[in-house]
Amino acid sequence: MNHKLNLDKLDYQIIQEMMANAEISYADLGKKLFVSGGTIHVRIKKLEEVGIVKGTRLSVDLKALGYDVIAFIGIYLEKSSLYDTVAKDLRKIPEIVRLNYTTGNYSMFAEIVCKDIQQLRYVLHDELQKIKGIERTETFISLDESFARNVVVTGE
Repeated sequence: MNHKLNLDKLDYQIIQEMMANAEISYADLGKKLFVSGGTIHVRIKKLEEVGIVKGTRLSVDLKALGYDVIAFIGIYLEKSSLYDTVAKDLRKIPEIVRLNYTTGNYSMFAEIVCKDIQQLRYVLHDELQKIKGIERTETFISLDESFARNVVVTGE
């Protein structure tokens, strides 16, 4: 894929630096990578146009805001052909922050963030139960997140 996009070493360096600190100015990033801020701007625009860079996000400590429950839900579908329909319905549940189509025991695996166990219960009992196509679910509550990080990107 990256061969078609013609990404070079500088593109990968920009991506890696911006993943570490999206607040860095183009001028400062240019100085760090020995190119002009204008070059950084042009490269970022190119990466956005081809869909590699998808905006920037603020990294927030959710526990500090009172979101104390992180859980993972393995979802069994009645039929794998229902994936798209079920995924569309799951997208409507704001507490679900990530959804993956998976191999193995589950058809889908979702990450959910809630303020407390009562909110988790509501999502599991009242929201998920309404979705047609879900055969059953299995819930795993996270006791602690040891780390979260981005992958190191290289052009190799």
